[in-house]
Amino acid sequence: MRFLGNIEAKTDSKGRAFLPSAFRKVLQASNEERLVLKKNPFEQCLVLYPESVWNKQLDALRAHLNRWNARHQQIFRTFVSNVELINLDSNGRFLIPKRYSKKINLGQSITFIGVDDTIEIWGSLEEGNPFMEPEEFREALQDIMSDITKNSEDSNQGEL
Repeated sequence: MRFLGNIEAKTDSKGRAFLPSAFRKVLQASNEERLVLKKNPFEQCLVLYPESVWNKQLDALRAHLNRWNARHQQIFRTFVSNVELINLDSNGRFLIPKRYSKKINLGQSITFIGVDDTIEIWGSLEEGNPFMEPEEFREALQDIMSDITKNSEDSNQGEL
């Protein structure tokens, strides 16, 4: 399941938004019906998780936390307590609760950004630009891909 691209949209006066059809098609092809909405802990945006992806994330987090460690319990509790289960209506709309809109200063103009197996919802991109500048992106991508290529070549030499 991969969500790609970014799509500008608007919310209506009740705070409802249409999930872009390209993203709905991905959900339908994967037989996903429910989504989980959560504030991104690192960015000023919301994240929509297909329920199966959310469950995998939850399992991965739980696997790294000790149930008998009070701090770990607080981390887990904080992570799971502010989520909203989302069902799309027959038109593909869903309600963005006001508490979430307030957390990220969401206005009527929103942007959906497909980020692999999740969908981010951004308000004004001027307030929190989620993208790198082209030059910075080029350099970062070159560094990462150079490291991957170097590590791959080192692994292959060890096999000879």
